[in-house]
Amino acid sequence: MTDRSAPSVLPPSLRPWLGLIAALAALVVVVLGVRYAGHGEPGRVDRWLVEPTADSVRPPWRYVALATDFLGEPVGAATLVMATVTGCLLLRRPRAAVLVVAGVGMAVVTTTLLKSLVGRTIHGDGNLSYPSGHTAFLSALALVVALLATGRLGLGRAAGTALVFVAALVAGAAMGWAQVALGAHYPTDVLGGWCTALAVVPATAWLVDRMADQLGDRRAERTADAGRTERR
Repeated sequence: MTDRSAPSVLPPSLRPWLGLIAALAALVVVVLGVRYAGHGEPGRVDRWLVEPTADSVRPPWRYVALATDFLGEPVGAATLVMATVTGCLLLRRPRAAVLVVAGVGMAVVTTTLLKSLVGRTIHGDGNLSYPSGHTAFLSALALVVALLATGRLGLGRAAGTALVFVAALVAGAAMGWAQVALGAHYPTDVLGGWCTALAVVPATAWLVDRMADQLGDRRAERTADAGRTERR
């Protein structure tokens, strides 16, 4: 984390595109939040896609949906995060390990705060639904892993951006399907959760790189000062 020579978690070649995607995603989150603030019923888009307040799948697909949903529950999420952090450390990517915790954590915290702020409910009062925290969690984790893969493979701007976007899309679609199928969220909640991850993770990755570089510079300065003192 303190070595400036360590690979960046947000490759410089991807920053312009991911920055644009993050800005657009943040805009979608805000627009949907304003549109559905205080609502307790599915919107027109939600009803057009599926009746989201009733289970829409039956076995065996219901079991698949439940298994996917478990990945966003505390035990499943903690297991995924710990496994990913361990993998990052084994690959000697401490910055990526920090991003796993910080990026995923920020995505979940952001959705929790937005739920209280927006106040959209499902299945009655008290069941806050916008945006979907489960969708944001898995999408954020997929983004972090894709960023790590991009750096390891040395992918260029186009290939790297495509990999990151597709990874987030697949993870978000899988968890989003499970949430809607189980009647836990409206489709627009899922979109909001996915966009939350797209907005938060690149910004968090940039902050992790910036803080790590600053700590590395300070460490280098202290080492240089110590060397000069010894020579005196």
